[in-house]
Amino acid sequence: MIQGLDQMSTIHRIQMMEAIWDSLLYDKSDIESPDWHKNILDDRIRKIEEGTAEFVSLQSLKESLSQ
Repeated sequence: MIQGLDQMSTIHRIQMMEAIWDSLLYDKSDIESPDWHKNILDDRIRKIEEGTAEFVSLQSLKESLSQ
């Protein structure tokens, strides 16, 4: 853990996290997604194109998770 992190307020930690994400947004480093991530996305695209993809509303998802 980063020293002193647990001493920061929740708001300050969130602000620090947002600053890190913002810095990564404009980072020109060439970080590739792992192959497993591409495989999942390809599978989802295939299911959509085949008409076999199943979609649920956010409300239905919340209800299923609360059971």
